Amino acid sequence: MGQALRGQGVRGWLRRSTGKWLPRRGTLDAGEVVLSQRRVFILPTRAGIGFAVLLFVLLVGSINYTLGLGFALTFLALSCGLVDMVFTYRNLAHLALQPGRVPPVFAGQEAQFELHIANRAGLARYGVWVDFDDVPGGEPRHVTDIPAHGSAAVLLGVPTAARGWLRPARIVLSTRFPLGLFRAWSYWRPAAQALVYPRPEEGAPPLPAGGNADGSGRAASACASNDDFAGVRSYQAGDSPRQLAWRQIARLDPALGGQLVTKHFEGGAGDELVLDFAALPATLDLELRLSRMTRWVLDAEQRALPYAFRLGAVRYDAALGAAHQAACLRALALYGKEAA
Repeated sequence: MGQALRGQGVRGWLRRSTGKWLPRRGTLDAGEVVLSQRRVFILPTRAGIGFAVLLFVLLVGSINYTLGLGFALTFLALSCGLVDMVFTYRNLAHLALQPGRVPPVFAGQEAQFELHIANRAGLARYGVWVDFDDVPGGEPRHVTDIPAHGSAAVLLGVPTAARGWLRPARIVLSTRFPLGLFRAWSYWRPAAQALVYPRPEEGAPPLPAGGNADGSGRAASACASNDDFAGVRSYQAGDSPRQLAWRQIARLDPALGGQLVTKHFEGGAGDELVLDFAALPATLDLELRLSRMTRWVLDAEQRALPYAFRLGAVRYDAALGAAHQAACLRALALYGKEAA
């Protein structure tokens, strides 16, 4: 019992004494981070430990046989080891780190976190390994060199499985340059996160017509004057060739799934394309309904069909374009989740 209390006391003392300057595992680093001497750790590698054993053997042999050249070789090798330790530390210390762009992705894709490393010193840095702390196998996958008074950018990929905000594990920067006898490393956890959209449903029903979200409805043919033109919709059997929207058709690439689109006119309210989450069958799984809505948003954008969007309290009027698509996909990604 006494030994356990003493052990807890030692661990508690270490935790209190190092907690003042050692960054906590879950702490986020906002803005730029400079790797000061308190953030850089260094220990000998296996090769370094073997080198130390060799030096000890050389020293013992030189003492036993009073070899002058043996002493010279031993202390020369020791000096090289000490110089390597200093250069390994200097290869990582005082680098400035900043997070870069993190574009949104769909679930199942790889989120790309951009990292900028700036070297404001006159000493070039070589062989700096960068990766996440939880990489399989524990070995970093990305290495970069940073020139003197220069910078480098590294892209770190993280697989995604679920929608919402993705905050990755902390990043580890390490180096063994120049001789590999020592390993210096530092931890960094930037305040960066990736927005993961729901995975688009494969084989989803066609876009709803006439406000029928199950995809089975058919819109009536629009028969109005050109003064009442309201937009375009996908071509349906029976539409007049004179109502084909040739300008929009010319922008669609058939290789990407483009198809004929037809002009429609005001007065046929049933022709308005409305993507309404509440109109989907309630028997479907929540994630499947979100995936179907995601697929419909992408299809409507690809076919240049203005669409209204309804998802709970989120309601957008009929529109088209990158901003409208991003707003709809963001609402789908964060539906039922707290925004970070």
